[in-house]
Amino acid sequence: MPDYDVIVIGAGCGGLSAAALLAKQGRRVLVLEQSNRIGGCCSTFERDGYQFDVGASIVEVIRPIERVFEKLGTRFQDEVDLIPCDPIMSIIARDGRRITYPLSIEGTAEVIRQISPQEVAGWYAFVEYMSELMDVALDTFFIMPCNSMGDLLEMAKKNPRLLKFAPAFVSSYQNLVQRFFKHERILETLGYQSLYIGYPPALVPGVYAMIPYSEHRGIFYPRGGMVQIPEALRRCGAAYGMETRLNALVQQVMVSNGRVQGVRLADGSELTAPVVVSNINAKTLYLKLIGQEHLPAIVAEGVKSYRYSKAVPMIYLGLDYSPPLDSHHSLIGVTPEGVNRYWWDHVERGRLMEENIGLICWPTHSDPSLAPDGHHVLNLIPEGFYHLTGTDWDQEKPGFVERTLDYLSRFAVPGLKDHVQTVACETPLDFERHLLLPEGAIYCLQQDLTAMAMFRPAARSKAVQGLYLTGSSTHPGGGVPTTIASGYITAGLIERHEG
Repeated sequence: MPDYDVIVIGAGCGGLSAAALLAKQGRRVLVLEQSNRIGGCCSTFERDGYQFDVGASIVEVIRPIERVFEKLGTRFQDEVDLIPCDPIMSIIARDGRRITYPLSIEGTAEVIRQISPQEVAGWYAFVEYMSELMDVALDTFFIMPCNSMGDLLEMAKKNPRLLKFAPAFVSSYQNLVQRFFKHERILETLGYQSLYIGYPPALVPGVYAMIPYSEHRGIFYPRGGMVQIPEALRRCGAAYGMETRLNALVQQVMVSNGRVQGVRLADGSELTAPVVVSNINAKTLYLKLIGQEHLPAIVAEGVKSYRYSKAVPMIYLGLDYSPPLDSHHSLIGVTPEGVNRYWWDHVERGRLMEENIGLICWPTHSDPSLAPDGHHVLNLIPEGFYHLTGTDWDQEKPGFVERTLDYLSRFAVPGLKDHVQTVACETPLDFERHLLLPEGAIYCLQQDLTAMAMFRPAARSKAVQGLYLTGSSTHPGGGVPTTIASGYITAGLIERHEG
């Protein structure tokens, strides 16, 4: 008799959601996590009395998460105290001018009207288009598998409106945004969000232009930090018997006669199960944990062909003052064309920017309990990448942090540098070491048209029986709601195919 019915590798949001749902099905489930905390990039740690989020900074598009908790017999809002974020975003231009968008569609229209009255009609047209697209996606992409062209056709059959948006998949983010907006100051508020998918606006599929709209359906911060989301999944799964082991590094997925047999840990111990779910990078899974000897040659070459996703550095600041900001999120304004230039001139050439773009997250704006009284937390996400020309992140880290603080102190967050009480930084190289993200790839694999939907590694492996994938490597991709949606999809596939 096997030790478990299912072994899940990795306690990220995708792995935990799949594991909890599988435990609810009555299966004996074990989750193995290599680090000393759950959540992966959606986690929280303490330093000097301040609570910092590892990576993910808010949650939006919560319907896929609500579905998982409903399936677990509870409500997301009952398990996690969600604090609404309104306004949703402040965009800071390099000359210090600010545009702050409220949650309200009408309120945002008024902000746009003050900048360019002729853009208001474009805003309402954008909202109408993206609202329908998002409804269709929530009814198909976020709940249905997409392992083949047949699965995609099943989505279209379930909701024929999907065909209406086919052009958005083959268009670019930039083209779609510029179809609705022309004014440069408005475009400065819409360019950066393409990097949430890991590519510049010229390369990101147009369907992802729904991101700036989706924020107006609600952005939330979990009281106590982002770790509260994976912790709620772990807690609900445990109620159905799910086990979680930390500091348990899986070194090999055991395969015999084309079917998984279980896993071997770094300490040499073996655990058996007829089903293994991987929440780690698919390239690591197939090429290292399974090995090419167990894969058809075409599968091995296909896996090798994927590029790793973007990487980012994180700078964590504990402050002794309230920073002069007005939103949970602020970003340095940049047009779609400006993001493209950043990509070609810096990412592709391995040269860090002197005056960076990026996101400023102010968690204590929403939840003051994350810092001592009168103090605050800022999590900075200046843009960066793994491969640096002529240097590496160990050499660059001190200067990078210093430059970032100097730059933001000059115009975006006046006085910032003088009020820092504690500072920490995780570079792409650090994330590779600590979270085992190859090349610091926060979304595992590229997320352009060639690696989305049925072109992404299948949730139900086509090469190894009993092997399933969840998390950022598989459909529907990286991000908190999407990885949790992948757990929902994978648990459904296992229920259908594994008895």
